[in-house]
Amino acid sequence: MDVKSVFLNGPITEEVYVEQPPGFENPKYPSHVYKLKKALYGLKQAPRAWYECLRDFLVKKGFSIGKADSTLFTKHVDDELFVCQIYVDDIIFGSTNKSFCDEFSKIMTDRFEMSMMGELKFFLGFQVKQLKEGTFICQTKYTKDMLKKFDMENAKPIKTPMQTNGHLDLNEDGEAVDQKVYRSIIGSLLYLCVSRPDIMLSVCMCTRFQAAPKECHLVAVKRILRYLIHTPTLGLWYPKGSSFDLIGYSDADYAGCKVDRKSTSGTCQFLGRSLVSWSSKKQNSVALSTAEAEYIAAGSCCAQLLWMKQTLRDYGCEMSKIPLLCDNESAIKIANNPVQHSRTKHIDIRHHFLRDHSTKGDIDIHHVRTDKQLADIFTKPLDERRFCELRNELNILDSRNLA
Repeated sequence: MDVKSVFLNGPITEEVYVEQPPGFENPKYPSHVYKLKKALYGLKQAPRAWYECLRDFLVKKGFSIGKADSTLFTKHVDDELFVCQIYVDDIIFGSTNKSFCDEFSKIMTDRFEMSMMGELKFFLGFQVKQLKEGTFICQTKYTKDMLKKFDMENAKPIKTPMQTNGHLDLNEDGEAVDQKVYRSIIGSLLYLCVSRPDIMLSVCMCTRFQAAPKECHLVAVKRILRYLIHTPTLGLWYPKGSSFDLIGYSDADYAGCKVDRKSTSGTCQFLGRSLVSWSSKKQNSVALSTAEAEYIAAGSCCAQLLWMKQTLRDYGCEMSKIPLLCDNESAIKIANNPVQHSRTKHIDIRHHFLRDHSTKGDIDIHHVRTDKQLADIFTKPLDERRFCELRNELNILDSRNLA
């Protein structure tokens, strides 16, 4: 559902005055100003005023605010669950009982001027296809529009977003390119990463050179666009009936950045067979060993798992001893053994919270074979066979192959 004139609903507590609109001045008091009782579009207070108005209304109706996400509202009645997610004036909701959805629609339309959009098909640029076997999310239209915008729709397709030896450097002697164009492409690709984890690493590696992009960097970015020409209809598949176990994978590419020799952390989290979170990020400090780089990556994965654990609690799901899979035995030993060693004592304290939560039993860190490490796709460029294999394991599928 969509709220009409959303920012005009929220009362404001601050004193805000506005001039009389031209052509609508009060003839008796032409020099007077208006004191606002409610927010207007353009006020910095408007989004928060609307949120507080909606929040107070839903709380009075018996909804609970999410502890980890304040834009999530839930309501439990016996074994039934109602969930509502807010994004400014866009609201999506669902329930295990259809009558709850009908009731919610009624109380919202009675209070606010709204338009009902029906079953969720489009949301914030995403295309959502709900099938009997599961739900498919993609950005096919956005992808095609982006390729057209940057005049790449007729370029030669390619099967991987990066070369196997695709580590980039500053290339200070290279030919400079238009920063505005380069940054515009990067920004468009970053939004696409929300439904296309397969391009996450390549896009993040290209973002490191926005300050002074060279011809080689633009070529790398255009290769990603050429890969999208080959795979415009890929998206995330969320199958029904899968288990509801939370599990995380963490990996690292030791000293992979040619510029400062920092490592890259790659993590992904699954709920059953569904990929729900992923990241590829250069580490903040230089690691002195592969074990240290893997340990830092595992700590990042642990933080995300703990946040997801809290979020799932809002849905009524309790998790404990969440598996975290790492392919480095030394990193696992550092996490499970509190003994200080000469080669690990320099590691920043903030990374040791993984060890703390492992001791508490919140996280259960395990070893996984390197060929089964799904986070590998977020740390380093891969050959076509390995890349496609991991892409399928992440349930990144082609919409044309779905019924």
